[in-house]
Amino acid sequence: MLAEAFKQLPFFEGLSPAHFACLQKLFYLFEYSEGTHLFEQGDPAEFLYLVVKGEVVVNFKPDDGPVITVAHIHPGSIVGWSAALGSRKYTSGALCATSTQLLRVRGVDLRKLCKQNSDLRPILLDRLATVIAERLSKAHDQVVALLEQGLRNGVLV
Repeated sequence: MLAEAFKQLPFFEGLSPAHFACLQKLFYLFEYSEGTHLFEQGDPAEFLYLVVKGEVVVNFKPDDGPVITVAHIHPGSIVGWSAALGSRKYTSGALCATSTQLLRVRGVDLRKLCKQNSDLRPILLDRLATVIAERLSKAHDQVVALLEQGLRNGVLV
């Protein structure tokens, strides 16, 4: 079952059999029901998740405003990348919007693998950077929409 989950995710496409084997040892397959909180904003950043099936919603709560939904994570994408970056805490919260199947890896284990495997490191960094850059671009659009709503409601001057 784990091997099948790996084969269907673009994150693992094109990896050598050796790289594939190294990564497969670190990931575990989990099933979560709808409404399950994977983590809350401010929780210790321990795990990175790859969505196999279902949908995860990422929310951010600014200190001075309402909760903002910054992303809807679908199969093939990643949530919890704070753990991969070595951040101490998650900067957002993640909630399973549906029954969800995820591959989970400890961020510390992934970072250790990157340090030990210099030919795999640039591949993983590039794939993570692609996901992060896309997510930040979408977050920008969410913030613009929130500001426009504030202007329409007379909240912003």
